[in-house]
Amino acid sequence: MTASEAATAHSFNKILNQAKLSSKSPSPADIDERVKKLRRLILVEGIPSANDPTLRPRIWKILLHVNNLSAATFLEYVGRGPCEVREKIRNDTFRTLATDRGFKERVREDMLVRLLDAFVWRNRHDTHHLGFTYVQGMNVLAAPFLYTMPSELEAFFCFAKFIEESCPLYVQPTLEGVHRGLKLLDRCLKIVDLELYNHLRSKNLSAEIYAFPSVLTLCACTPPLDQVLQLWDFLLAFGVHLNVLCVIAQLLLMRDEVMASASPMRLLRTFPALEALPVIGIAVTLVRDLPPELYDELVRHPYEIQDH
Repeated sequence: MTASEAATAHSFNKILNQAKLSSKSPSPADIDERVKKLRRLILVEGIPSANDPTLRPRIWKILLHVNNLSAATFLEYVGRGPCEVREKIRNDTFRTLATDRGFKERVREDMLVRLLDAFVWRNRHDTHHLGFTYVQGMNVLAAPFLYTMPSELEAFFCFAKFIEESCPLYVQPTLEGVHRGLKLLDRCLKIVDLELYNHLRSKNLSAEIYAFPSVLTLCACTPPLDQVLQLWDFLLAFGVHLNVLCVIAQLLLMRDEVMASASPMRLLRTFPALEALPVIGIAVTLVRDLPPELYDELVRHPYEIQDH
């Protein structure tokens, strides 16, 4: 660990340990203040997780407000066995991040199946305003939690909280949030880079065609995994909606090749290896280019039901 990484890790640990040093339980204002400090550090420094693997899981739990880890509840769901869509789950789980050796070594397929089964059981009786079952892409959204968290228990509760509160519309049977995100991607690209937008449209390429996997999985489909996790640090800290701008950032990083190509879809079929820091840097600057009402729509699209 470099001196700079050690200093950053120390800063993160100082924030994380503040609650432990206090004899009374933290107030909502204290928790908000802690989250603000964590966000600032994530944006400026990034989480130096390589030398302290406990940092990322602890920070993610705070960002997601996951406090209650009931082993009895999780075991009760698991004890129910296969859910009614188990076959659908198994059709996807064996393919999850299949080319990533590190992921395959740490996360077995049965862990993914168990977590997704339990999630379907948790929502079987629609305790939330939206009913959930298993849909395409959920396997990839669960993968970073199982890879990052020290236990299946923690991965399950973080995944459940994330889906139910951060992006419930992304996992509806119609994938409503994903399709809204893709339409918003086109509208945002038109504003931030009209020339690139027009070039893609001249080839009949809309975001629905080239960006569906990246929006559906919040970029988790683009390796390498260590960069995906860094990008997710940012998305968990500042909002899932920013993934749309992160996809635009990836387009801008390959802009010259796309503009020069007579068949840009060949390039866009598989995005180049993810580089989290430049992508985050560009995404943050793009926020300033968007009209407030469009940005507001972007913020709400993963979770707010529209009146039709």
